[in-house]
Amino acid sequence: MSDQPFYQHHVFFCMNQREPGARECCADKGSHAAQKHAKKRIKDLNLNNPGQVRINQAGCMERCEEGPVLVVYPQGTWYTYVDNDDIDEIVDTHIVGGKIVDRLKI
Repeated sequence: MSDQPFYQHHVFFCMNQREPGARECCADKGSHAAQKHAKKRIKDLNLNNPGQVRINQAGCMERCEEGPVLVVYPQGTWYTYVDNDDIDEIVDTHIVGGKIVDRLKI
């Protein structure tokens, strides 16, 4: 058994959808579109091969008020984002470049 993680980067987007009038949720802040955008970017960069980068959906990650949120493993770095430009910056800087995007980190 290897001590190395299976993926170089495993990214989870909170996709939680709450009932109307309930607590804030990431789905109301564009998480579905952002996750699809990230998945396409990774594919376009040819980083979606086994062991490289995996973009997944997750249920509630209990950081709703900071949302929308995503987390990058194995580093365990949490980010918030507003639009596709923020997602692109996370992909380009963190996933490809190996550096934390401080302005989006939570």
